[in-house]
Amino acid sequence: MSRLAAPAVVGVVGAGTMGAGIAQVAALGGHPVRLLDAAPGRASAAVDQVGAALDRLVGRGRIDTARAAAARAGLRAAESVDDLAPCALVIEAVAEVLDVKRDLLAAVEDVVAADCVLATNTSSLSVTGLAAAMRHPDRLVGLHFFNPAPVMRLVEVVRGDLTDPDVVTEAAELMTAWGKTPVQVRCSPGFVVNRVARPFYGEAMRLLERGVDAATIDAVLREGGGFPMGPLELADLIGQDINLATTRSVWEQSGRDRRFEPVDVQVALVAEGALGRKTGRGFYDHDDDDGAAPAPRGTAAPSPTVPARVRVRGDWGPWAPLWDRVRRGGVVVDDGGDRAGEPVAEVDGGVVVPTDGRRAAEHARRLGVPVVVLDLVGDAGTAERWAVTASDDGASPVLTQAVGLLQAAGAQASVLPDVAGLLVARTVALLVDEACDVVARGVASADDVDTAMRLGAGHPRGPLEWGDRIGPARVAALLDALAPVDARYRVSAALQDAVHAGRSLRER
Repeated sequence: MSRLAAPAVVGVVGAGTMGAGIAQVAALGGHPVRLLDAAPGRASAAVDQVGAALDRLVGRGRIDTARAAAARAGLRAAESVDDLAPCALVIEAVAEVLDVKRDLLAAVEDVVAADCVLATNTSSLSVTGLAAAMRHPDRLVGLHFFNPAPVMRLVEVVRGDLTDPDVVTEAAELMTAWGKTPVQVRCSPGFVVNRVARPFYGEAMRLLERGVDAATIDAVLREGGGFPMGPLELADLIGQDINLATTRSVWEQSGRDRRFEPVDVQVALVAEGALGRKTGRGFYDHDDDDGAAPAPRGTAAPSPTVPARVRVRGDWGPWAPLWDRVRRGGVVVDDGGDRAGEPVAEVDGGVVVPTDGRRAAEHARRLGVPVVVLDLVGDAGTAERWAVTASDDGASPVLTQAVGLLQAAGAQASVLPDVAGLLVARTVALLVDEACDVVARGVASADDVDTAMRLGAGHPRGPLEWGDRIGPARVAALLDALAPVDARYRVSAALQDAVHAGRSLRER
């Protein structure tokens, strides 16, 4: 039986939202819990808050009264670090400041037994760096819960360079016993979720700097990409300061890799104190927030021109289901059985193509006709919104016809500037590439990376699964086309290897 199994005593230090949530999870797991906070009265208040949360769970039929009563009876506020002496596990959830965490861990080490496991809930600091100052660094493990801890299933179990493998195994088993889904992660900048997710925020913010409104960006990624929230509204919810601090931490720890560089528009927001929902303003104005998302300004009006016929040829890959929808919308789709070669859809006066990383103007120069480019979507068979751009700013009727085709398919169109890779495509390509790199570096397994991004970041599918659905060669080609635009669009060696070997991204 593991030394961490219930009824072993669990200590939680830090009685904020995260610490209180972890304490609730541990108490419901059958453990006596000691909750400590440096601020007078805060731990006691958090105990009361957890009790109220347990009552709500009983009221909703999620747990029975006996389990709630047992959890409430086992949870109490600690008066000082000395009260943690009986603990088999102590989890710190204090401020994300290296020295603060180091000092706390040193103080806990002074009072707990030699076999007590210490855990840090850091989201991006180095577990190895925190352990370096400890007398027994082998007993420190990362337990990165996601907010809200009682609801979110994922926990990243992070092994530092000095962590005892048995401690990692026991910690992962405990998380399973608590009803969580643990993924084992080697200590590296941002671990898995916060590292792989950086492009989700960064690409949106860079498009915002190009003048596209926040509501359009979020709608495209939400209704087109299939993400539960857009990155800009999510950053406002998390807190711009917290989101930026995570980006900076990953950027600094990675040697200021260009891929993780903070974006000026967010840096400016934080400097102004516009931190999102908690201050009333961030990328959005929340002072009169009624919960409704602002209307995207880039949504195309109903098209007066829906082509009666469109000729589709070439390999449309993940975009192909769109044409079945268009056909069901009453348009004659003539594919002529030609499903090889460059994908092109011919309409009067021009063509529609899926994005391959090149701007619409480049396609127009190459093909000699006006071009509309379609962004990638999460599922071409169901996506409610598609981003599009035109080589001639809509001066020709091709954009109107393309919008008409999408509306015939039951979708809305958001018209973007002629940016390379549009939005969903370049975002997803970077997510896929970063996930490949993480696996190749031995940070986590392919399955754990996909699980982490689905459960921890709420992505509609894991990035490696997504890359396989798109096609590794198509992802790599898109990034290659984007590389001249910015150095961050580089193709990782791992993705290149998968393409050359002709293998799935989830194979090792």
